[in-house]
Amino acid sequence: MKLSEIKHQLRNLETIAFQLPNGELVPNHFHVTEVGKISKHFIDCGGTVRTENVINFQLWEANDYDHRLHPEKLLSIIELSETVLNLEDLDIEVEYQGSTIGKYNLDFDGKNFLLTNTQTDCLAKDACGIPAEKPKRKLSELEKTNSCTPGSGCC
Repeated sequence: MKLSEIKHQLRNLETIAFQLPNGELVPNHFHVTEVGKISKHFIDCGGTVRTENVINFQLWEANDYDHRLHPEKLLSIIELSETVLNLEDLDIEVEYQGSTIGKYNLDFDGKNFLLTNTQTDCLAKDACGIPAEKPKRKLSELEKTNSCTPGSGCC
């Protein structure tokens, strides 16, 4: 989800809810403690220099059970961040504390903002020699006859 998309959705909501990948909701007394831009300048394993930029939201919960962030307040925080930090319309990454800090992508289902799992990946598979898909192994005649199949009596 891009920054412009969350702003659009916030204008149409009465409450904000973030849902974790396991279906649980982030407690409704969460705070957005940071809105910023993260730039990553790196070299992949194939030797290509790369740059990635994302907008980062950090969600945090405290024992402040009377607090609830309203859509218009988060929208004002985002707009202030855009002005002060000169933010572009980039993808949003969300950090949230579980057993460690988790990094999530962001989506929306019409009601809740969905924290979706992120994955690592090799960006230079062609340079590493990693095949797109593992080749299927053919069973030898010996493996076929020595295998245990249902009803064969070997198990």
